[in-house]
Amino acid sequence: METPTSSSSAPAESDIVRNIVTVITSQSSLKSLMPYIPLLTPSLISSIFSSASLFSSPNTLLTFFQWCRTHVSSFTCDGNSLPSLLTLLPCLFRHNKFSDAKSVLLSFIAADRLHVLHNHLLHPSSRFPFPSKALLDTAISAYVQYRKPHLAFQIFKKMKRYHLRPTVLTCNTLLNSLVRYPSSYSLPMSRQVFDDAIKLGVIPNTNTFNIMIFGYCLNSKFKEAMMLINRMGDFYCLPDNVTYNTILDAFCKKGLLNEARDLLSAMKDRGLLPNRITFNTLVSAYCKLGWLKEAAKTIELMTQSKILPDIWTYNMLINGLCKEGRIEEALKLRDEMQNLNLFPDVVTYNTLINACFEWKMNSMAFELVEQMAEKNVERNAFTHNIIIKGLCIEGKIEEASKSIKKMEENGFSPDRVTYNTLINGYSKSGKMAEAFKTMDEMARKGLKMDTVTLNTVLYNLCEERKLDEAYGLLHSAAKKSYSIDEVSYGTLIMGYFKDEDVDQALKLWEEMKEKEILPSVVTYNSVIGGLCKCGKTKEALAKLNELIQNGLVPDETTYNSLIHGYCREGDLEKAFQFHNKMVEKSFKPDTFTCNILLFALCNGGMIDRAHKLFQTWVSKGKVVDAITYNILITGMCKDGKIERALELLMEMEEKKLGSDHIAYKAILCGLTELGRTEDAEEFLSNMIENGKLPNQFSFAASREVTSGVQGEKGQGVVANETRLDYDSSSVAYSKRIGDLFNEGKYKEAMCTLEESLKNGIAVKRSTYITLMEGLIMRRKRTSKVAW
Repeated sequence: METPTSSSSAPAESDIVRNIVTVITSQSSLKSLMPYIPLLTPSLISSIFSSASLFSSPNTLLTFFQWCRTHVSSFTCDGNSLPSLLTLLPCLFRHNKFSDAKSVLLSFIAADRLHVLHNHLLHPSSRFPFPSKALLDTAISAYVQYRKPHLAFQIFKKMKRYHLRPTVLTCNTLLNSLVRYPSSYSLPMSRQVFDDAIKLGVIPNTNTFNIMIFGYCLNSKFKEAMMLINRMGDFYCLPDNVTYNTILDAFCKKGLLNEARDLLSAMKDRGLLPNRITFNTLVSAYCKLGWLKEAAKTIELMTQSKILPDIWTYNMLINGLCKEGRIEEALKLRDEMQNLNLFPDVVTYNTLINACFEWKMNSMAFELVEQMAEKNVERNAFTHNIIIKGLCIEGKIEEASKSIKKMEENGFSPDRVTYNTLINGYSKSGKMAEAFKTMDEMARKGLKMDTVTLNTVLYNLCEERKLDEAYGLLHSAAKKSYSIDEVSYGTLIMGYFKDEDVDQALKLWEEMKEKEILPSVVTYNSVIGGLCKCGKTKEALAKLNELIQNGLVPDETTYNSLIHGYCREGDLEKAFQFHNKMVEKSFKPDTFTCNILLFALCNGGMIDRAHKLFQTWVSKGKVVDAITYNILITGMCKDGKIERALELLMEMEEKKLGSDHIAYKAILCGLTELGRTEDAEEFLSNMIENGKLPNQFSFAASREVTSGVQGEKGQGVVANETRLDYDSSSVAYSKRIGDLFNEGKYKEAMCTLEESLKNGIAVKRSTYITLMEGLIMRRKRTSKVAW
């Protein structure tokens, strides 16, 4: 055989084709073709593929095609290799080499960035043979496998236009891909393929119907799914366990347990017995709803049906128990698993460890970590993240940070969850510098901090009054690809309100709206509450109107904030007018509302009106709390109505509302103010004897104040005691009282205590206890002498 370089003149194209065909059909290695590479143009290669001598040699053609794709640079261009591909494929189909044909198509499609093959299949050129049914059918499967179902759908439509009938397998492959494709057009396209396939004469099988039922269930179209079961008989198909399990799973995920039970009955009526998937689906649904008794009964029924629960069954039930804090029962269930030779896996241990941390059983959590190692159950990334979270909950932040190294040693890279957990831990423990360092490390690794963590950092910066840093973090978020939401802005807005920087708070409010971040009722409540606290109730009322205009519904917090705002400004009449007006508009006052109005009335010296409000409230069966009583008892004592205050204290104790130092101190101050020293002494002695002296009791004669609407939901009017530090005056009074007591001058000691109360100076707790014990002993001695 003559090589291209052995002749003085250039060989003819026909000679080259003949020589190459000889090489590739012989036993020679394809390395012999290397000298021909400069001569192998796309047209020459196409001529080789069209050679009559290769017509019945599909394997030879396939090998040569693959060799050209890897060795001939011009042939790697999709457009250049298309003619050869279209010549090769019919040969493969003629010899029933459908698997090889699909593999060739897949490799071609992977490199076909310009979709030249797809364009040819939709718009065939006269230069090439018209695409056969086999080619179009196989191309649909190839495009589906390459995750391009929309392109496969277009080829299917082409087949329909030419009345070419695809195989039922191809239809099922396309349908399965379409129903799972994340697009709003997926279901309509699936429905079209299903209907068109039947029109083309494709006879659907049970699998076809199951795929369509799955698609309908994914879109919560249960009526259509059930109707398909009825259509199956038209094509001599019978529903199977997959059919019913698919709909059952969809019903359960939506919490439609009654419908699920009816479906089970229909399933049994058709003679189909529930399998393990059926039972596990039910167990999962019951556990998610917290119906653990039903879940346990289902497992019993499962065993009665001679279907043994698997590890997945037990893991679901353990997870359900853990969510309710029933850790002991969950641990017993784990032991039960082991008795059945079902060995707890990493999911079992992760569930238990996480639950122990959630329910403050930290020592048990770490014990389970050790057990996990003893049982040779290898940790996964979730295990490491749970342990890090647990250490952060315990406040062991440095240990949590070290755990990341251990995680990496075990072959797991810290992920977003790991870093977000650690940043949360640092933020909540006030270690903001470490939080920022961790954020930088996270960014260097290309990981993104989530919005919840960002908001936690913002919150803690605001709590530490580092508003400039919080502002900088919020405005650098876009550059760092952090996602910010209305909570991010709301957190910083509240921070500025607490700092009484109303202008900056409102500036951020406007900026948030300019960025089209829509505020929720919670954010509106933050602004309304903040304005009210800063004495801008009129502006707060304007925000209420804006809230309503934006289609939002105000809640109790909204109204309570405004009522409290009027009260803070001393405009009680407006507060009551606003209250009454809002009640007419379906506002339902709660305990916080009552406490706000009661405090305002008591603070304004309108004790009788406050008492009347209290009686009206209670007579309507509405809830009161310890704060309600504290406010009223304090008001009564200030007004000199000690007896009534003592009656309220007894009532408070009868209702088991937890009488506390605020009520006791108010009565003590009231008795002292009235000069009823002996009654004050007796009252204090009774407190000691009955063990009612609270740990936080201080005897500063300062008045209690309400703190306004607070908390995450903006609720809670609470009475806070003004606490004074033990300064030099306190130390002096404590020493003087102690000296008088040691000298047996009890009356003088009591008078000194009264004087400290009047001057608003707190005495040491130890001094008070010593004095009270002495008074009790004195009373006992007096009683014995009298006897």
